[in-house]
Amino acid sequence: MSPTPITTPDALAQRLAHSGLRSTPQREVIYDVLLKKRDHPTADEVYARVRTDLPSISLATVYNCLETLVQCDLVRAVNFERGPTRYCPNLRPHAHFHDEQSGSTHDIDLPADLLEKVSAVLPPGYDAKSVEITFRGKAQAKH
Repeated sequence: MSPTPITTPDALAQRLAHSGLRSTPQREVIYDVLLKKRDHPTADEVYARVRTDLPSISLATVYNCLETLVQCDLVRAVNFERGPTRYCPNLRPHAHFHDEQSGSTHDIDLPADLLEKVSAVLPPGYDAKSVEITFRGKAQAKH
């Protein structure tokens, strides 16, 4: 069964508590920002968005909260070569398409049988805890 995003403050608090952490207003607002607009923002973009609700929050606090959310398996850190880390709340198995022209990133659902085939190519005796597939390119011109 694929993990589903936690959508209530109580559920978020429970997930954090399970990891030995407590929920804070900063963590709640940052997680909510990631859920509302699923565009794989960078920490700087998250910082700009949360300042509306938390004007005194620091960029360091945003980084710390994002790291906590990643460690608690609430969001995924997504990296594209030398670019800044981006954050994705989609916990279902999926791939990413990174548009090199616009810089946007899109989730791509993958069929379960495809993930099984990808896992089957591992060397004998190995098991992957995660698989990351990233497509890179640009949008095709419309005719």
